[in-house]
Amino acid sequence: MGGLTNRKYFKAAGTILVFLLLQVIHVHDALATHLRAGQIVATRISCTGLTFRITVTVYTNTGSPVLFGGEMDYLDFGDGTPPKLVPETPNIIDPALGQGVGTASFTIEHTYPAPGRYTISYIEPNRNGGVLNMDNSISTTFYIETQINIDPFFGCNNTPQLLIPPIDRACVGVAFFHNPGAFDPDGDSLSYEFVIPFRDRNQTVANYRNPNNQNFYNNFATGNEAGNGPPTFTINPVDGTIIWDAPGRQGEYNIAFIIVEWRKINGVWYRLGFVRRDMQIIVEDCNNERPDLIVPEDVCVVAGTTLTATILGIDPENHPVKIEAFSEILAPGFPSPATYTPVPGPNDFQPSNPPAQLQFTWNTSCVHVKELFYQVVFKITDNPPQGPRLVTFKTWRIKVVAPAPVWNTATVNFANRSSQLTWQDYTCAQQATTMQVWRRVDSINFTPDDCQTGMPAFLGYSLVGQVPVTQTQFTNTGLDAGARYCYRLVAVFPLPGGGESYVSQEICIPPILADAPVITHVTVDKTSINDGEIRVSWRSPFDADPAQFPKEPYGYDYRLERADGFTGTNYVPVHTGTLPGDTTFLDTDLDTENRIYNYRVIAFSQGQPFDQSSKASTVRLELIPSSKQMGLTWSAAVPWSNQVQAFPEHYIYRGPEGATENELVLVAQKNVFEEGFYFLDTGLDDNTVYCYRVMTRGSYGNPDIAVPQDNFSQIICAQPLDEVPPCEPVLVLENFDCNDYRFQEACNSNIFSNTLRWNRPADAECAADTRSYNIYFSSTPGGPYSLLATNVRDTFYIDQNLLSFARCYQIKAVDRSGNESKFSNEVCFENCPYYELPNVFTPNGDQCNDEFHAWGYVRTSGEEGGGNNPLCNMPDPTSETFRSKCARFVVQVDFKVYNRWGSEVYTYTGRRNEENGIYIRWDGKDKNGNMLASAVYYYVANVTFDMADPAKRKQTIKGWVHLVR
Repeated sequence: MGGLTNRKYFKAAGTILVFLLLQVIHVHDALATHLRAGQIVATRISCTGLTFRITVTVYTNTGSPVLFGGEMDYLDFGDGTPPKLVPETPNIIDPALGQGVGTASFTIEHTYPAPGRYTISYIEPNRNGGVLNMDNSISTTFYIETQINIDPFFGCNNTPQLLIPPIDRACVGVAFFHNPGAFDPDGDSLSYEFVIPFRDRNQTVANYRNPNNQNFYNNFATGNEAGNGPPTFTINPVDGTIIWDAPGRQGEYNIAFIIVEWRKINGVWYRLGFVRRDMQIIVEDCNNERPDLIVPEDVCVVAGTTLTATILGIDPENHPVKIEAFSEILAPGFPSPATYTPVPGPNDFQPSNPPAQLQFTWNTSCVHVKELFYQVVFKITDNPPQGPRLVTFKTWRIKVVAPAPVWNTATVNFANRSSQLTWQDYTCAQQATTMQVWRRVDSINFTPDDCQTGMPAFLGYSLVGQVPVTQTQFTNTGLDAGARYCYRLVAVFPLPGGGESYVSQEICIPPILADAPVITHVTVDKTSINDGEIRVSWRSPFDADPAQFPKEPYGYDYRLERADGFTGTNYVPVHTGTLPGDTTFLDTDLDTENRIYNYRVIAFSQGQPFDQSSKASTVRLELIPSSKQMGLTWSAAVPWSNQVQAFPEHYIYRGPEGATENELVLVAQKNVFEEGFYFLDTGLDDNTVYCYRVMTRGSYGNPDIAVPQDNFSQIICAQPLDEVPPCEPVLVLENFDCNDYRFQEACNSNIFSNTLRWNRPADAECAADTRSYNIYFSSTPGGPYSLLATNVRDTFYIDQNLLSFARCYQIKAVDRSGNESKFSNEVCFENCPYYELPNVFTPNGDQCNDEFHAWGYVRTSGEEGGGNNPLCNMPDPTSETFRSKCARFVVQVDFKVYNRWGSEVYTYTGRRNEENGIYIRWDGKDKNGNMLASAVYYYVANVTFDMADPAKRKQTIKGWVHLVR
């Protein structure tokens, strides 16, 4: 710190006598230590580029003459480019921050070379002296950082924004509250967690202690505000409220926390980036009690509602108070922002007896709909006659919900077994993007709660269609004979804010005519590997026209067919014959222990097939063992509903190892509208094997078909405690020849996919223990890895709709207990980068080869000289030669041209998807616009490629080009 120490001091104090040098250095330490708190935020300028606006905001000790920024004070962009020296910036004095506290900021724009995860950091000497909960703060550098994640998979992203300064005051013995007032401009979810303050990247300050460390208390056991327990120091992971209950010693404390962004894609939450805030708490020895707020309960309102509320502020000592509100919905740039009155100035306080009031009003509309709650942070500050002002924060959460769609009609076409649905124009059609059509067999009564949006899974509906929100009709085909169908609608809003409307009311059609056989039962009568039995029952086509399809003298002819799996199609006949009326058939000699089967029935009239039933599968039961308990899940693919409001309970049977169907006993009746097809059996012995069987209850919703339809699963056995993970799998990287790719693929290819393959374990025990696989991906070798897909049953996976090949993968095997194996080996797919420049061009105005450009550029017909000029004898863009040479996976090109004496005559920088593209297109003029003479010139091209491996992203190409006029 020696050179920096002298520089900082002399800048502030002027020339000092040499014989006072030791005293000077001591005085400097008191003056140069000025940073109290701060954070970095980053805003992406455009979603089509990689430029960010980065702002560093710090909070300073105004008692120090040293300014923010200057020599040795660096902003590092995290991408390998040289750090930026931050210029000296004067303090801004904000009375609301309190005595001795100022603020300063620095903003700069920076363009990143390629997608990736980047950590932006700022470091400056020094922190202010005397911070109690770290050693030697006076000589400790101040460091903050923010991480951004540029990944096409996640789309456009900005860091969280923070509305409330990171400086607050507290009193000894009085609980302290703080909230950063953070929100995400993209609508991403935020979480909060404490971290240790840093002095440099990945380097914590020396001997950090939480503020509630016992060293700061005389009576630690009774150190909280109530005096009945030890002090606590917590952060709410959902809303970010920090509570220190209560400070024990006067002085200054520094803490740090990160605000993490999360984005949900295809139902999976992904961690994006974070903002690290370093903040200071100034504790004074004072006689004051903190004020308090009374805020409404969290609320959900329908878009279009005017939300009004009164927030009350009280003070135990009747000191005047000031109530403030912080939220993105209060910002002037927010569409139709909320308002509150009064809006106080720095010293505008009002009496607290009777309670002070803040009136909140928000005229909500469809533009405010999103999946997550908005947060409004209220802050109350008291104004005692002497001593520091104390504050309390409380958060009110508001969710704006889209109204439910409204039906018009639902009609049925019996001839082709379809329904026609129509609904009214949607209220929020300008904001929503999609209308979902949901269907189930049989009716169910349901009204959503105020905050319950979308289609609840427990209702048993299936998504059968999605149409543009401007469309108001839908035709549902392929309906099953004998079933009565009911429908509901849900409007969906676009990401990243997302959101779904309330579900609509139900609308139903009459039962589809049973003019084909109707299967009612597929029940496992006996569980065995070799001689299992399944009983299949069906109704005759009781709505068929006998004049059109006359019966045989003793009934219709039927052919019963069986296939593998829930919905397999490898059907084989298992019974053929003429049977009167409704009938049942027992299928024998099956592997009902390990396999799933489905059935269909084909009806014949006068020797000709006239219709067939819908397929119906067996009920499959699976077990999830864990310590002293067993989870049960079951499923079936059937044309009826197994969630029937009149018969909501499925029956759970249990017995010892080796028990037959008749020896199992009923142990539970599970309401499948509560947790779906899941049951948790508890209080078990970890050393005992238990066997289970489930009976489902179903209905077609047709009054002519008896209910309930009871069907049994197979028997399955397991032992509760299983904590041994399965064997880790091995990924196989198939050979990928970039030369073949370049010759075969079009130059403008922009959608890619990667295929992963692995083998099942050769070891029989490992193979038996593996149920599925989880797929993980990373943008760079070595991670970090994020979950991509779960419950993959095959030994391959195709990662589709990628913007490039560059991705790394690992997989984990999952056993029946849900244990994951260790990660497999890492497999990385790389792009096939290519960039080739010609060695001659003729800028003579004949529009043939008159520009120097990289291979792959094709003039459009609208450009001067555009289109294919057969006189130029240029390669056909569709030819193999052209494909093999065109530029691929290039992010940026920095190009310089030199004459034979080494003088630079031309320079160019271009980026992918920008006006200055990657192809250069040099017209033979120098950098001043003058025509260059015919000659041989030399060039250097620094090319940045889109690659997973950072070491392969940069390549320098040197060569010569003959300019001929």
